[in-house]
Amino acid sequence: MIEILTPAEQERARATGALVADILQALKGRSAAGTTLLDIDLWARELIAEAGAQSCYVDYAPSFGRGPFGHSICTAVNDAVLHGLPNTRALADGDLLTLDLAVSLDGIAADSAISFLVGDSRPPESVAMIDATERALSAGIAAARPGARIGDISHAIGTVLSEAGYPINTEFGGHGIGSTMHQDPHVANTGRPGRGYLLRPGLLLALEPWVMADTADLVTDADGWTLRSATGCRTAHSEHTIAITEDGADILTLPTSTREG
Repeated sequence: MIEILTPAEQERARATGALVADILQALKGRSAAGTTLLDIDLWARELIAEAGAQSCYVDYAPSFGRGPFGHSICTAVNDAVLHGLPNTRALADGDLLTLDLAVSLDGIAADSAISFLVGDSRPPESVAMIDATERALSAGIAAARPGARIGDISHAIGTVLSEAGYPINTEFGGHGIGSTMHQDPHVANTGRPGRGYLLRPGLLLALEPWVMADTADLVTDADGWTLRSATGCRTAHSEHTIAITEDGADILTLPTSTREG
């Protein structure tokens, strides 16, 4: 299913996106050495409830997971990259943490992910990998405009990731979003320009470049959900929900402080 949102629905999407972004920033600020992944999940659940919203993950039960997910946020550390199931693991200084949050508010969902380093340690390879996903995300957003195609976005993302030297997995990527979290079209993190679905105003997309340092192969953790790099290397993941407008792409998942600035 591909949804095209009305102007009123797009306004609701902006509110959802700001909520997702603000929660992620709050969780980032609380995440420190000694914090457990279940602490982060609890905080996310509380913030979502305070806003009168709903997590898109609690009842999520796709074919590739051992569902339902049962938690409010995905938490992935170091070699984990996608669908990280919160557990009792305590964070350590220098851990590379990815928080991936999808929330529904007033019937419209938004999805965003951030990767960052815990504490004061800044391993250069990890800093470079996070930067590459953020630059790829920016390139994908710049390519998202009416009259362009999904392949143009995929090509823009893939060019940045490839030039940075990272292998690219195409099994999981970006996606349409609207009244539900995961919709068509699929947005691979590499592709050929001029191919795929034609973008038009009202389409919402979640773009999510993610990479693993030295492999494109994933393995599934014993928890049935968490996807890890097959070699045990570190990973990074950046994601925004955007709306296609007449003028280009409107980034919905920006923190309120950024919008006001």
